[in-house]
Amino acid sequence: MEQQHSVTEENYIKAIFHLSQETDEAVSTNAIAEMVGASAASVTDMMKRLREKRIIEYERYRGVRLTSSGDAIARQLVRRHRLWEVFLKEKLGFSWDEVHEIAEQLEHIKSDLLIDRLDSLLAYPRFDPHGDPIPDSQGKMGQLSPVRLSSLRPGDQSSVQAVADTSVIFLQYLDQLKIGIGSSLIVCEIHEYDKSILIETSDGRRLTISSKAADNLVVREPSADK
Repeated sequence: MEQQHSVTEENYIKAIFHLSQETDEAVSTNAIAEMVGASAASVTDMMKRLREKRIIEYERYRGVRLTSSGDAIARQLVRRHRLWEVFLKEKLGFSWDEVHEIAEQLEHIKSDLLIDRLDSLLAYPRFDPHGDPIPDSQGKMGQLSPVRLSSLRPGDQSSVQAVADTSVIFLQYLDQLKIGIGSSLIVCEIHEYDKSILIETSDGRRLTISSKAADNLVVREPSADK
């Protein structure tokens, strides 16, 4: 019989997965606590519970890793979440800053048939509205470029592949700048004082964005604008 997991357990599993994508090291319980908004004691109790279910490998003070079964569970959660985000944006007209919170609720619906039909309805999208890769039914998923806009040099031309920060305030900021997934950008100048960047968009607009904003824009490998 397939193990059932509570919503809270699934939220922890997904948090560990996301944190593990950022490092080759075991994930710290402090990082987990910060991501899920829980106390250290609550995290420790949950880690013991997930270890008993063989979802994670955990030793106190040595960090946390997902087991192969835990990784599979996490990828299906991520798949459901990101497919729902695509559905909400493409079929129901929600904006990209509105879909995350709703998808957080919908991702816990545990019908594989529903998700497979949702995937088919959406014509098997590979990326969600924020540019993040969507795992397929086997858990396989594409990789994002490791390049951030902040690492480019004057004359480099690229396009936005994803956003590292999916907070409402950042997405609305990008909307104000009319920058989204696929937007073409040329780096014109990097200001020495604060590392803010002057960019030119494909429609000829020139904008200055902060180094923080630039660091949260994942871009494709650039080409020089010679």
